[in-house]
Amino acid sequence: MKRVVTNQGFLIKLIIGVSLAYALPLHAQQDSVALEPVLIKGFVPQRFMSGLKIQAIDSATLVQTRFQNIGDILAAFTPIAFRNYGPGQLSTASFRGTSANHTAVLWNGLNINAPTLGQTDFSTIPVAGFDQLSVQYGSAASVIGSDAVGGSILLDSRAAVRPLHASVGIQRESFDNDQSRVDLRYAVPLNGEWSFAGKTTLYDGRMNNHYRKPYRQGYLLLPTETFQQGVAQDLFFNSNKDREISAHVWLTDNKLTLTPEDAQGREMTRTTAYRTMVRYRAGTLALRTAWVRDIIDYAKGDISDPDHSVTDKVATRVEKDFSFNIGANLNPVSIKTGGEWTHYRSSVPGYAQSPVSENRTDVFLLTRWQPATRLTVSANLRQGLVTGFNPPFTPSVGAEYGLVQKAYYHLTLKGSYGRSYRVPTLNERYWKDLGNPTIRPETGWNKEAGLEQVLKNAFGGTWRTSATFYHNRVKDWTYWNPSRNYRVENLQQVLARGLELQVGFQKQSASWRSGLDAGYAWNKSSQEKAYDNYSQDIVGKQLVFVPEHTVNANAFIQYKATRITSQFQAASKRYTTFDNTQFLDGYGLVNLLAETTFSFSGMQARVQGQIRNLTNTFYLNVRNNAMPGRSFAVSLTFSYDSQ
Repeated sequence: MKRVVTNQGFLIKLIIGVSLAYALPLHAQQDSVALEPVLIKGFVPQRFMSGLKIQAIDSATLVQTRFQNIGDILAAFTPIAFRNYGPGQLSTASFRGTSANHTAVLWNGLNINAPTLGQTDFSTIPVAGFDQLSVQYGSAASVIGSDAVGGSILLDSRAAVRPLHASVGIQRESFDNDQSRVDLRYAVPLNGEWSFAGKTTLYDGRMNNHYRKPYRQGYLLLPTETFQQGVAQDLFFNSNKDREISAHVWLTDNKLTLTPEDAQGREMTRTTAYRTMVRYRAGTLALRTAWVRDIIDYAKGDISDPDHSVTDKVATRVEKDFSFNIGANLNPVSIKTGGEWTHYRSSVPGYAQSPVSENRTDVFLLTRWQPATRLTVSANLRQGLVTGFNPPFTPSVGAEYGLVQKAYYHLTLKGSYGRSYRVPTLNERYWKDLGNPTIRPETGWNKEAGLEQVLKNAFGGTWRTSATFYHNRVKDWTYWNPSRNYRVENLQQVLARGLELQVGFQKQSASWRSGLDAGYAWNKSSQEKAYDNYSQDIVGKQLVFVPEHTVNANAFIQYKATRITSQFQAASKRYTTFDNTQFLDGYGLVNLLAETTFSFSGMQARVQGQIRNLTNTFYLNVRNNAMPGRSFAVSLTFSYDSQ
């Protein structure tokens, strides 16, 4: 008998006469409308990334997509290509033509990629776990470290300033799927010097995926069940003497079962993460220590006794900011210097030896200088030290120059050049028979240049456009070679290059708002050199599952508290073999969202309806399994905000 899970009881227990009030958001990639005033101090690397492309996903979008995961958001608003197996299933990224383990995911500055896999399953990262989402394009290894080859995803927490915000929401979806979420934000002065703020978020999701028809055009809709639950807790203590102490906890539990009703063929993967962090800042000195435990339980057939893998990560970081004067008539140089030490210990049944451990140490020097009003320059240095490896010295330089700076028009030229590297994962080195202890670290050079412009008061609104070209050559690219029984090997050289175009428009009048964000990306990513003859026939061919063309567009129109949003995303064909003889067809998807907000007795109710895959497009993301067709979702969220 199929099980349909409901969460009303769970919600009723957690709601104690409070309700939700989110002001209906205005979507704007740059001109975002924050729900709460925010004071940001330190802990973020963006200011030392001059010349790199950085896209902030505004708070309005995070509210609109509050029941989704970041894979859904990034697929809709960025050119990142995702290999998604279906609702609640594995979702990995291909950023600027790179593979799934070439994207760093940072939570409050800490890389949370699994050290065993070297990647993140984006379906397990819900919007509920963080407050701010930014996308950094291209290599930033000198600032971030290993994994930041194609780009980085930056997740940050922020302190609330209102005395109380309480919200509760639930979403019902097609296929007997549902989501629920509860948020509490609070802030209070403690004494004349210190103030306290915090956030508590609980979330629960059930993806039963009870498809009415098991096949689409002859392809199986893989039966799956996923449950996801978690809690995020952030505490901030701020002093008016420029000191801050914060503590952060994020606990997640995600269980995915493939073909759950097939006792012999079912497959279960359960990933549990305990992420904890304490930070302290006094003036320009910042300290951070973190402990993360990643647990993976895997079983096939009999899932009562799964293989149990545990990886612990302990990380400590210290950094200090300085200003260096180089002349009486010149702006000082901003400098951030520091170091980070990380220890891994992993027990995995599939390793030739277990447990294994590793130490990593990084020292860095980041600089930012504005020698003229129109010019900003960053020059950064990093050296990593890893047990058994010798990562390369990693420099980078970037600059931004204001070609035109008028009240109504800005045109900025940006460029950067930097080295990247990726340390091999624990699986790549220690997996029994297939691992390679002598695998070499990847290293590469990334170049990019772009133009960004802002035109105000055109057609009654503001236009933002950008064009960016990148060229990223990576040596010793690591992959699991299917022609060698999936043994880990190095490719001699891979070249990823491409072009990204983006346009945004915002218009607002007394009662009406409208906007458009659209982007196109061309990604050409291929193996350019080979170590031996057997791979000569794939030199110059597009890498597998990397679409050469991607498009996304989001448009909305809003009247007072009612808003309609349309979304479009498309990808060209994706090759499934290294010689490019087999491929998955390209596809285009259309989503539609409608929402409105009602106010009553000091509270607000937000109602949203969604139609996903409006045109019922048939497409594949893996070779043999179809993606679902048209589906629906309805959500209701209540909130209360103190004045």
